[in-house]
Amino acid sequence: MNKIRKGDQVIVIAGRDKGKRGVVALRKDESRLVVDGINMVKKHVKPNPMVGVEGGIVEKAMPIHQSNVAIYNAATGKADRVSIKTLDDGKRVRVYKSSGAEIKVA
Repeated sequence: MNKIRKGDQVIVIAGRDKGKRGVVALRKDESRLVVDGINMVKKHVKPNPMVGVEGGIVEKAMPIHQSNVAIYNAATGKADRVSIKTLDDGKRVRVYKSSGAEIKVA
């Protein structure tokens, strides 16, 4: 079970964008994820009239390693760790490590 999922609000804890918050747009693979507004790079794009793509310099969000982000706990206003808790009916849910409150799925 992934501790950080698409739609979660995260805060960057290491790197160039340390302290910034964003929402996870997608998971590239098992260890990398794309966060809106984080790790932005300028990419030179060639024009392609067949697809309707204009050429020029485009800003794009690149993947960031999941170890460099932590889930944002709105109740405390800080980064938090995630734990997996098994309920009585066998269902597994994600909870905040500090408070034990369940993380709501976006």
